Amino acid sequence: MVPPIGTITRGTTGINRLRRSDRRLAHDDDIITRLRATPDPLIVDLGYGASPVTTLELAARLRTIRRDIRVVGLEIDPARVVPGQDGVEFARGGFELAGLRPILVRAFNVLRQYPESAVPEAWSTILSGLQPDGLLVDGTCDELGRRVAYVILDRSGPLSLTLAWDPFTVDQPSDIAERLPKALIHRNIPGEPIHTLLTAADRAWSHAAPLAPYGPRVRWRAASDLLRQQGFPLRHYRRRLRDNILTVPWSAVAPLD
Repeated sequence: MVPPIGTITRGTTGINRLRRSDRRLAHDDDIITRLRATPDPLIVDLGYGASPVTTLELAARLRTIRRDIRVVGLEIDPARVVPGQDGVEFARGGFELAGLRPILVRAFNVLRQYPESAVPEAWSTILSGLQPDGLLVDGTCDELGRRVAYVILDRSGPLSLTLAWDPFTVDQPSDIAERLPKALIHRNIPGEPIHTLLTAADRAWSHAAPLAPYGPRVRWRAASDLLRQQGFPLRHYRRRLRDNILTVPWSAVAPLD
């Protein structure tokens, strides 16, 4: 068996902490297509922490796409490995994925605790263990799950960045900056694309202030439309969303170096 790769992190978690990212994953057309097409619908939740609750929640939510998915929670700390329950298995493992070949890996609040220089190698190690059409979701959120940011990657590299937040507890889009994934959190400085995007999002949010009486969701839809008019490639979502969402191609926020 391949020895676990990585270091033990804090492991904090909580019930429904990752609900915002789960909702997006369960409604992402690309993820749905890949989950339905693979002959082996294996999903790995990497670094689930001191409690397996968010792994169990992920399994329940993604089973709405395909009932026969298999979910394995991996933890590098052997003391956190628990017996399987509700059809979910738990095992010891790190970035090497314990030799598994999943179609989807979720790694939340894991790389945030590593130095930025460690991110490329960690990404490469995880991606090399995926199925050919597999995806990695590398993200971060606050303790209550009100602010979420994640990158989706395939074997070619990063594909997109998504920011999602509770419309009623975030004052402006740039408040999400403190939860950016490790690859971007130190790049929120003038001149970097992520800083340009967040600054423009704040301006658009301010411009949409007259719509505040109609609620923050209506106001954000107007701000999003303004950003698109200004040339920012925000994804269009066909359905009405519970959260405020900003998704762009990775090329729109990739670090300059």
